[in-house]
Amino acid sequence: MQIALAEALLKRKELGFKLGQLQQIKNSEIIETKFERRSISDSVDDITAKVPKISMTQLTHAFDWHAKHLRKIDAVIQKANWNTIVEVDDETMQTYVDPYVEDKKR
Repeated sequence: MQIALAEALLKRKELGFKLGQLQQIKNSEIIETKFERRSISDSVDDITAKVPKISMTQLTHAFDWHAKHLRKIDAVIQKANWNTIVEVDDETMQTYVDPYVEDKKR
């Protein structure tokens, strides 16, 4: 499939954003199963369980899928970057020199 470079750049941004969201979920306690046990009487306990709606396996798969495609789109963009020549003026490529700071090398 051929796409415009601008579309590839947007896809890279989208994949990077999604990876950031998934990373936050992986680093949080959202996917942990938590149990709380409280004694109500000598013979009865109340147990509360918080079970995640998504498993670590699902989260890891989604993270890996997005990371793989981010690497692939980034490689295509980098290839275009190294193979494309653009025209700029000489002044744009010069290093900035602060005119208010004395050049001590002279």
